[in-house]
Parts: sequence; C-alpha cells; structure tokens
Amino acid sequence: MDVFEAINKRRSTRRYKSENVSEEQVKKLLEAAIMAPSGGNMQPWDFIIVRDKDQKKALARAALGQMFIATAPVVIVVCANKPRTARRYGDRGAELYSLQDTAAATENILLAATAMGLAGCWVGAFDDDAVSSVFGLPTYVRPVAILPIGVPGEFPRAPPRMPLSDVTHYDKW
Repeated sequence: MDVFEAINKRRSTRRYKSENVSEEQVKKLLEAAIMAPSGGNMQPWDFIIVRDKDQKKALARAALGQMFIATAPVVIVVCANKPRTARRYGDRGAELYSLQDTAAATENILLAATAMGLAGCWVGAFDDDAVSSVFGLPTYVRPVAILPIGVPGEFPRAPPRMPLSDVTHYDKW
C-alpha cells in the first residue's frame, strides 16, 4: 500500500476484533513513529504499550469514559518528554515543538497501522492528570495521544472534508 492509499483508507476505528496484535507488529508501528520529523532532531517521544486489561480499563476511565479503548488488543500512549526539546528550544520547545513532534509520530503510527491491515483511533480527549497517574508519569512528561490499535471490527465511512478552495490561501490570507 502506498502512502496516499494509507492516508485515504485511515479511519478512526472504535471496534476491534479479538485477534492479537503481535509484538513484531507493535515494533513496526513504533519504528514508523520514531521516523517522524522532530525539531532539532530532539525526538521528544516516549511510548507506553498497554496490554493489561486492568490498565486499559483505567486508561479508558481516564479518557472520560471512552470504554472502547479497553477493547483494543493493544493501546499505545504517546507521551512528550518535554525536557528533551527544551534543552535546545526552551519554553517554545517544551510547550509547542514537543507536541508537534509527538503528533507527527502519532500520525505515523496510524498510517503504518492502516498499511499493515490494522486500525486505530487518535484519542485526545482525556484527563492528563488521570492518565499520568495510571502510569506514574514524571511531571515533565505529558501524555499527548491514546491510540487503541487492533484488527478492525468496523469500517467507518470517510467523514466529509472541506473543499481545498475553502482552506487554501496563496501569498496572503
């Protein structure tokens, strides 16, 4: 599958088959993640791989009760290790670049999952403190995305997109 096909096929999937996601598949997803660009190549990402049922349930509760998270065979929590980028870029690195960089890594995971016949959902609605508590995150690490990953049990339609003409500007606003 080429990148354009993966981009067009990727969907936010909230139902998964009970089939396992292998360690090798997870490794491939993480390898795709770390190939994302990062400001100054500071690579501020850290990943928590969650397979434990109780941990997934606690994570789903921390994600404002989005219990579908707990039904995925594996969940990847993408975190921003803010000091890695702050070393070079100060507050802007900690508060902006680390988030941009981890967002790029997150999208790489989702596109790689699609290319591998898997599916996921980018969950950003969660209580940061509750997620941090579930995993005992240090105060300088911020959870950025929760990615339940599995073999798709549904194939949602593509949501409508705004026309390019409504969102494209040339040379000025």
